[in-house]
Amino acid sequence: QLVDNTLKTIPTPGKRLIEPFAKFATDNTLPMIILEDNEATDNVAELHVVEGDLWYCLQGEAKFVLGGELVDPYANKNADGSENKNEWKAKSIKNGEEMAIKPGDWLWIPPNQPHHRFTKGTSRFVMIKIPAKR
Repeated sequence: QLVDNTLKTIPTPGKRLIEPFAKFATDNTLPMIILEDNEATDNVAELHVVEGDLWYCLQGEAKFVLGGELVDPYANKNADGSENKNEWKAKSIKNGEEMAIKPGDWLWIPPNQPHHRFTKGTSRFVMIKIPAKR
């Protein structure tokens, strides 16, 4: 019921974590979030070194570009301003493959795989972070 109530919230422009699940991302109580993209045009390409992303599409649709190479990658910043070498970002990916997901679809993005998400309209996803094997 909590997820159903969350999905009834009115979309807002941009990209956001939906409450009450947003607090899980900030207090590290669960490795999952519900993410909303609503006419979000600023998503960047990413690569996570020590974790994979498991996506489940709840509403809407999204196109992902997977694999290939990050174009002009830069390390993400930690809260203290230092570089986080476990999280890389870029404006785009070259030589990646496109795929789309719609409600009910799962998508696994393993560690070290570049990925870039594009949405039109409103899309909502469950996203679970899964640590890489060490």
